[in-house]
Amino acid sequence: MSPRNVEKDKLMREKRMQHILDCALKVMAINGFQLTSIQDIAKEANVSVGNVYHYFTSKEEIFSEVLRSGQTTYGKYVSEIAAMDIDAISKLRVIMSSWLSIRTNWAFTILMHTARLSEATPPDIKKAITERFTTNLNPVAAIMREGIEKGVIVDEDPLQLAFYFVSLIQGLTLQRPPDYEVPVDMNVDAMIRLFEVKEGRRPIAKKRVDKA
Repeated sequence: MSPRNVEKDKLMREKRMQHILDCALKVMAINGFQLTSIQDIAKEANVSVGNVYHYFTSKEEIFSEVLRSGQTTYGKYVSEIAAMDIDAISKLRVIMSSWLSIRTNWAFTILMHTARLSEATPPDIKKAITERFTTNLNPVAAIMREGIEKGVIVDEDPLQLAFYFVSLIQGLTLQRPPDYEVPVDMNVDAMIRLFEVKEGRRPIAKKRVDKA
C-alpha cells in the first residue's frame, strides 16, 4: 500500500472514530453514562454495533475518550488564546464568546460534570477529569495575571479568578439544552466587566527607581 493510501486510510479511520465520539457525547449527555448502551450510540451514529466495536472495545472506553478528547482540545485552544498578541481583556472575550457560540457545548459540559457526580463513573475517570480541568485553568490564570499586572483586571488570586471565569461560562452553558434554553440574552461584555477594574479605580503604575 502506498504512503498516500496509508495516510488516507488513517484520516478516514480518525474521521469515523470522531463521528462515533460526537454521537456518543450527545446520547450520553441526554441519557447519562449508565443508561446509554452501545446500541444507542450505534443508532445515533447510524452504524452497526459491530462497527462501533471495530473502533472501541467498550462503552467505558468511548466515555473516557469523549471526555479526554474534549478537555484536551479545549486546553490547547485556551493555551493558544493566552499566547496571542492581544490584551488580556480581549483574550477573555474571545474565550467566552467562542465557547458560548458553539451550541453543542451544553452536551459536553453536562457530561463532564455529571460524570464527576455519578457513582457509576469509575474513580480513575473522575480523577482524570478533575486533573485535566485543573490543568486547563492555568492558561486562563496566565491571562488573569497579565491583566492584573496591566491594572485592568481585579487584583485577586489569578487561579481563583480563572476558576470563577470558567465556572461562569460552564454554568451558562448548562442553561442551553436544545428546546429548553433559558430565554435570556448573554451579554459577553457585561460578564467580562465582572473581572475588570472599574474606571477611576485603576492603580497608577509606579515608576521604578533604580538604586545607584
